[in-house]
Amino acid sequence: MADKQATIYIVDVGKSMGQKRHFRQKTDLEYALEYVWDRITTTISNGRKTDMIGVVGLRTDASDNHLAKEEGYENISILSPIQQFLMSHVRELEESLHPSNTDEGDGIAALILAIDMIIKHCKKLKYKKNIVFVTNGTGGFDTDDIHTVIDGFKEENINLTVLGVDFDDPEYGYKEENKPAYKAENEKKLSDLVEAVDGAFGTMAQAVEEMGTPRLKTVRPVASYKGKLTLGDPTKYDSAFAIDVERYPRTMVAKPVSASRYVVTEQSTDGESAPTMTATEETPASELQAVRHARTYQIESEDVSGGKMEIEKEEMAKGYKYGRTVVPISQADEAIAVMETEPSMDIVGFIPADKYKRYYHMSTTNVIVAQKGNGMAAIALSSLIRALYELDSYALVRFVKRKNDAPVMMVLAPEIGADFECLIDVQVPFLEDVRPYRFPPLGTVKTVKGQTLDKHRNIPTDEMNKLMSDYVDSMDLSEWGKDDDDESAEYAPIDSTFSPIIHRINQVIKHRAIHPKDPLPEPYPVLTKYSHPPEDLVKKSQAHLEKLINACDVKKVEAKVKNKKRKREQPKPISVFDLEAILESTSGNKKAISLENSIPEFRQKLGSLESEAEFRDLGTQMFSHAKKLITTSLADINYGRACEIIRAVREEFLEYDFAEMYNSLLRDLKKDIVEKKLDGDRTGMWWTIRKFSLGLITKDEADGSEVTEEQAKDFLKL
Repeated sequence: MADKQATIYIVDVGKSMGQKRHFRQKTDLEYALEYVWDRITTTISNGRKTDMIGVVGLRTDASDNHLAKEEGYENISILSPIQQFLMSHVRELEESLHPSNTDEGDGIAALILAIDMIIKHCKKLKYKKNIVFVTNGTGGFDTDDIHTVIDGFKEENINLTVLGVDFDDPEYGYKEENKPAYKAENEKKLSDLVEAVDGAFGTMAQAVEEMGTPRLKTVRPVASYKGKLTLGDPTKYDSAFAIDVERYPRTMVAKPVSASRYVVTEQSTDGESAPTMTATEETPASELQAVRHARTYQIESEDVSGGKMEIEKEEMAKGYKYGRTVVPISQADEAIAVMETEPSMDIVGFIPADKYKRYYHMSTTNVIVAQKGNGMAAIALSSLIRALYELDSYALVRFVKRKNDAPVMMVLAPEIGADFECLIDVQVPFLEDVRPYRFPPLGTVKTVKGQTLDKHRNIPTDEMNKLMSDYVDSMDLSEWGKDDDDESAEYAPIDSTFSPIIHRINQVIKHRAIHPKDPLPEPYPVLTKYSHPPEDLVKKSQAHLEKLINACDVKKVEAKVKNKKRKREQPKPISVFDLEAILESTSGNKKAISLENSIPEFRQKLGSLESEAEFRDLGTQMFSHAKKLITTSLADINYGRACEIIRAVREEFLEYDFAEMYNSLLRDLKKDIVEKKLDGDRTGMWWTIRKFSLGLITKDEADGSEVTEEQAKDFLKL
C-alpha cells in the first residue's frame, strides 16, 4: 500500500504579487503558480486517494479560517481543506488564486494555521506531511513566537519547503540586484526557519526551471514468482537441491498514458441529459460520460425476421481454418490440448558466458533473490551466484510462471555488487524461434560465372575505409559532454535522457487541465536536447565528411519529375507494309487474349489500340482472367498469378492515363469478392491484393484520378 501523504500549499496572493518584475512577462503570482500547478497536477495524475492536498491563501482580501477571530490571523483564507484533489477542485481553486487588494497578513501565522490543519487531519496516523510556502517576501513575517513554530514542525515531523520569487540562492547562482532591505530581512527570517527545521529553501527561478526535468516515479516492486529454484528432482535424488526464491522486475517498458473515449452530454428540454457527439475545450469534466462498449453476435437464420438471429457468446465454439473449411473445436476438446504445467523454475543446464549472444534477449529482465527472512535460502543462492560468477557461466532454466502457462526458457546471469547479489533472468528463444539468414559477404563480389572479385565499384577501397573510420571517430559522443568541473564526460548519460513521447504527453495533459483555452506549450528543452547532434561536433566532423564524399565520388541525384501521361512510341516496320495491321484487317475480328499467355498478349495489343472503348475491353478481358483464376483456385494457389495480371493492367493503364478505368475494374472485383460470387469466401485474395499494393490509383499518381490517399487506404479495408 502506498504511503499516505498530506501537503499544504501556502500561496501569497498579496497585492505586490500582481506586479511584473525583472522584465518578466508574468506577474509574481503567475510565475509562482507555474510551480504550484505543476505539483498539484502531478499529484492528481497519480490518482492515489491517499495523496491529500490543502491550499491556504496568504494576504487575501477576506479572513476565512477558524482562527480569524484571534489577533494576527487576519487576511488568511483556507481556499481548500485537506482532501483528495480532483479537476473540479482545480477549477474552484483557479478562481480564487488572483492578486488581492492588500499586503496585510502575517506569513508566520499562515504557517501556524497550516500546522494546525495537518494535526487535525492526520492525527496520530502515519502520514508524510509537507508544507510548501510560496511568496515574494514583501509582506510581514512576525517571528516573536518563532520557537513555537519550530517545535511544531519537529514534533509533527513536517517537511517545510520555502520558495521565493527572486530570492537569492548562491548555490543556484541567482542574486537579485538592488533588493529592498525589508525583503532581504524577510528572506533571512525564512532561511533561518528552514535551517532550524531542516527543510528546503530556494528561489522560484530554479523550481520553475527544474519543472521540465521529469520526476521519476518510484514503483513498489511486486513479485512475479515465489517458489523454488531447483537443480534436479529433490524428491528422487539426494544430490539435487531446491532454493526458495522470489522474482521481481528489474526493467519494464514505460508507456505513455492511454486515452479513453468520452461523450459530451447536454441538457435536453425535458430535463434529461442527451448525448452529443461533439466536445469543446470549454466543456467541464462533469459533463463527460464514459462510453461503454456492447457486442452482439448474429447468425443467419430464416426462422426470424430480418434473417439474423442473435446468440449468446456462451453458445459459440472456436473454429480454426483448415484450407477453405472451418474445423470447430469445443471447450472440452480444447481443454485436452492445453499443456498442464505447475509453477516452477528448473535449471536444465549451464552455458559459458562467452557463448551467449546478446541478440538472444526476448524480454525485459528480472531479479531473482532469496526468499525474505530465509537465511538458509540466502546462503544457498549466494553459493550458486558465486559459482556462476567464478566459472563465468550462465544457468539455462525452464520457467513456468503460473499454473497451466506455457513454459519458457530463460538464462540466469550472476550479479554481484558491494552489498547486494542476485541472479538476472531474461527469456531466450527455443530452437524454432531462431531464424538464421545468410547474406553475401560485403568485401567480395561474385560474378555470374562464379568468379570472386575483390575489386569492384561496390567494394570500398582501403582509402575509403580509412576515411570512413576517421569520419566515424570524429563524431564520437562518448566524451563530448561536460561535468560540473567542466571536464570531459559522456554527452548523453542514461540518467539525463528521457522519453519525449511519455513526458511530452504528460506535459500537455497537465497544461490543458489548468489552461483549457490556451495554446499548447513548447516541449521542455530537456526533452529535445538530444534530438539533434551538437552543432560544434557537426562542424568538427564536416572536413572528414567532405574528404569521404570526394573519395567515394558521391553525387546528388536530382529527383525525377513524374511524367503523368506518356505515350509509348511503337517501333516502325522496316518495310512500307505494316504486317500486323494487314493480319488484323484480313482476320475479320480481333483475337481475344488467352489465359495461358495473358500478360505478353496484353502488352502486345496495347500498341495497336486507338479508342477508349478498346482499352476498356482489353482491361475487362484481363480482369475476367483474374476472376477465373480466383474462382478455380484451390485455397490460394492461383492468387499470386491473378495478382500479376492485375499488376500488369495497373502499370499499363497508369502509363496510358486510364486511372479511373482501372479503378472501376478493381471496384467490380472487390464487389464480387465481398458478395462471394467467385466460388465462396475469397477474402484471402483481397489480403493478397493489399500485400502487393495493387489498390486504387490515386490523384498523386495520375492526373485522371479523383481518389485521395485516404480513400485508397479505406478502399483496401474489408
